Formats: sequence, structure tokens, C-alpha cells
Amino acid sequence: MKSIEITSKLPYSAPFLFVDEITSVSENTIEGNYLFNKSHDFYRGHFKVNPVTPGVILAECMAQIGVVSLGIYLLSKQSEASATPRIAMTSSNVEFIKPVYPGEKVFVKSEKKYFRFNKLKCVVIMTDTEENIICRGEISGMILKAES
Repeated sequence: MKSIEITSKLPYSAPFLFVDEITSVSENTIEGNYLFNKSHDFYRGHFKVNPVTPGVILAECMAQIGVVSLGIYLLSKQSEASATPRIAMTSSNVEFIKPVYPGEKVFVKSEKKYFRFNKLKCVVIMTDTEENIICRGEISGMILKAES
């Protein structure tokens, strides 16, 4: 499965899609990136003098690349299902280290801890263009095959 196929199956669209591209994917890891556009609506009210990306949005970006996209890839290896899977985040434990400002590009790397009974748990790290860690943690989700 190619990265464009993975992103086409994501159950999100603008303004809530936080994946620009998947740069590599395997059975155990995935990497991707996203540019936080200055025009995102949440910047207007999240610290109006010096806007920063809300932590919940950073966690969502990590989940979309590091768990959902990897889950789509893993499910594609199990069957030839062409429908978009159903996804629900079950837990996250994320440590935030530095802020992300409007116009910054972030890079997400995720490593699968386990995928069993359709529950995917990953260790996910987000970095900036200079490879400084922005946030890191564990994120889990249920990745279910779509009903036909």
C-alpha cells in the first residue's frame, strides 16, 4: 500500500486533517509530516497575542499519522478491504515539551508496540525541522474494518 492510498482512506478532511504526507511505512513503523498553516481557525483564539498550536491538536496530528495511518496500512495487509476503516482513540499519554507556532512543519515517527484484537498501541514522537522533540508519548486506538 502506497502513502497516497493510506491518506486517501483517512476518515478526516479539512479543516481536521493533520497529515500532509506519509514518508515511510512498514509493519512496525510509520513516518509522516504536517505543516500547521497560519490560517487555521484555532490560532485566532489560542493566545491571541502570540498564538500556539493547542496540545490537543498536536496529539491529534500524532494520532492521525502514528496510529490511524499505520492502522490502515496494517489492516490492508490482513485483507483486501477497500472501505475506510472505523477508528476510535482509546487512550493517550503525551508529554508536551515545546510549542508549535503557526507556519511550523512537524514530523511524526511512530513505532508499533502491539497490534492485537484490532487494538493498536504505538510510541509516537513529534519533532520540528531541526529534529528537536516537540512531544512524545503512547497513543492507542481501536482500528476496525468497515462494514460492507
